[in-house]
Amino acid sequence: MNGGGGALGPECGYRSRGALATLAAMLRERSSNRWARVATRLVLIAACGVPVVTSAAPADAQTKSTTTPQLLERASDLFYDQQYEESIQTLSAALLRPGTPTDQRVDIYRLLAYNYITLKRTEEADGAVRGLLVLKEDFKLPDSESPRFRDFFKQVRDKWLEEGKPGKTAEGRPAEAEKPIAMKHASPAQVEPDTAVKLTCSVDDPSKRVGGVKLNYRAGSKGKFVTTNATGQGSDYAAEIPASVVKPPLVEYYLEAVDENGLPLASRGDAAAPLRVVVPGGEDSFLTSPWFWVPVGAAVVGGAILTAVLVSSGDDAAATTSRVTITVRE
Repeated sequence: MNGGGGALGPECGYRSRGALATLAAMLRERSSNRWARVATRLVLIAACGVPVVTSAAPADAQTKSTTTPQLLERASDLFYDQQYEESIQTLSAALLRPGTPTDQRVDIYRLLAYNYITLKRTEEADGAVRGLLVLKEDFKLPDSESPRFRDFFKQVRDKWLEEGKPGKTAEGRPAEAEKPIAMKHASPAQVEPDTAVKLTCSVDDPSKRVGGVKLNYRAGSKGKFVTTNATGQGSDYAAEIPASVVKPPLVEYYLEAVDENGLPLASRGDAAAPLRVVVPGGEDSFLTSPWFWVPVGAAVVGGAILTAVLVSSGDDAAATTSRVTITVRE
């Protein structure tokens, strides 16, 4: 065996060599694209037992790879670049990160309020300020901040105090644990181009906090997500990605359960790690597309699962990454 990744010789002894060679041939037939050629070589190298960088995680499992501080910094940059919707989507992802410290959650609500105030979405801005005050009752914006923001925060705080601090636990009294909200959703693996994608989900909400479900979608893996409200009653919701958006090589989306003020409570995917649906067709579709191959961290070659990796570079200004797992069974 050649462990250094050199020429492939007859000494290859991997027991799934035949199955992998068949897969390599299928990849060659799929396209003459250079990514397919490299993918073919990775499959053949793996057949000889040479370690290949691998992963078995789905696209939406990358959620935790982006930390809350990173999301906050990105959302702040987007806000000051006047990309308010993208900032809100990023902050929504940060808000749902488990284990986020209180000071970071306060910053998330503050930036959400700034975005909503700027967009004149008063109800959502009101909800963001209230969420902040529940965490930090004595919060006040500095005098250097815009009077527009300071006046809004003061108005909401005065009203919140008059109402008896709703959402705030009385001092010395243990906080009641919020019952978790669970969203169930099966993501389609592949859809044909120019075909509407019908999506459904169910929401288990023991405390009846959910006011609705939002679908966020986009073509490809760059740009702003379009947001639309799902329809439904009780625990079952339905939404649709329009056919006009469904173009090769993929579409991305995520679903959010929100409260009556539009603030996120639970999600399937998020702006930082959306769910992905393959759209075949064109030179860069499916396994031949660099969108579908990603760098990850572990090296494993075994009898059951092979996952190959490519690093996208070339004409694009920024590399875009994703993952694929190839299962070989005999």
